[in-house]
Amino acid sequence: MNTVSSNTRVGFIGLGIMGSSMAGHILAAGYPLNVYNRSRDKADALVAKGAVWHATPGEVAAVSDVVITMLGYPHDVEQVYLGDDGLVARSAPGAILIDMTTSSPALAERIAEQAAQKGLQAIDAPVSGGDAGARDAKLAIMVGGSQAAFHAALPVLQKMGTNIVLQGGPGAGQHTKMCNQIVIASTIVGVCEGLAYADKAGLDPDTVLKSIGGGAASGFQLNVMGGRILQNNFAPGFYMEHFIKDLGIALAEAARMQLDMPGLALAKKLYDQLAAEGYGRSGTQALYKYYKK
Repeated sequence: MNTVSSNTRVGFIGLGIMGSSMAGHILAAGYPLNVYNRSRDKADALVAKGAVWHATPGEVAAVSDVVITMLGYPHDVEQVYLGDDGLVARSAPGAILIDMTTSSPALAERIAEQAAQKGLQAIDAPVSGGDAGARDAKLAIMVGGSQAAFHAALPVLQKMGTNIVLQGGPGAGQHTKMCNQIVIASTIVGVCEGLAYADKAGLDPDTVLKSIGGGAASGFQLNVMGGRILQNNFAPGFYMEHFIKDLGIALAEAARMQLDMPGLALAKKLYDQLAAEGYGRSGTQALYKYYKK
C-alpha cells in the first residue's frame, strides 16, 4: 500500500458543488492533483491553479497514488470503478481508492473485493455537511474499510473534513451515511412544517426562528436550512434529486433488513412530488414549497 506523503499524487473525479471545493483543499495542501469531470469547464479553476486535466477517469487512475471520487449515482460509481477502463482496471498495485459518493453499501463491498484482487485498497467514505462543509473543509466523513487503508488515507481525508470516523469494514461508511440521511429526512419535514405553521398562525417566522433555534429544536436543518427558507433561498447546497436517490437507497436497505421506516417513506413521497414538478435541481430545503402551494 502506498504511504501518503507531500509527494503523493492525488486524483479527483467529480467536481460538482462539493467536489470542486474538496479537490481545491487537496491542491492547496500541496499535493500534485489530477482531475476529471464530465463537464470540462468545471475543472478550469483548479487547472488554472496547477491541477492536471485528464480525459478519462482511467487516465487519472494511471498517474495517481490516491484516487477520490465524488459522483452522482451508484450507476456512475459502478461504471467509474468497475468498467473496462475504470479505476480498478487502471490503478497501479498499492493505490488507494476512496469513494466519497453516497452510494450503495453492497456496491462498496463489491468494489473493495475487486480492488483487493488487484492489490488495491478501497474505502467508502461518504460525507455530510453540504456545500458549506465542503468549502470550509469541515465535512463529517464516514469510512468503511480496513484499519490499514483508513490510516493510509487519513492524511488526505483530513484536508477535507474534521470529523472522520472508521465505522467498520467495506460498506459501513455507506450504511452510516444512510443513518445520516434518514435523520435529515424527517428533520427537514419537521422544519418545513414548523415554519409553515408559524406563517399560518400569523407569526413572524424570523422571530420564531430566533426563539426555537436556540432551544431543544436547534440544529443544522433548522438554523441553517430554515434560515435559507426564510430568505427564499432554494439554491442547492445539495441537490434534491441526489437526496431522493439517497432516500431510495435507504428505503431499499431498510426493506432488506425488514425495518419499517414511515418517516423516511413520507419524506421520499413528498420529495418525489416536488421533483415531478421540476424542483429536482433545487436544494433540499425546497421541500418548503410543498407547504406553500
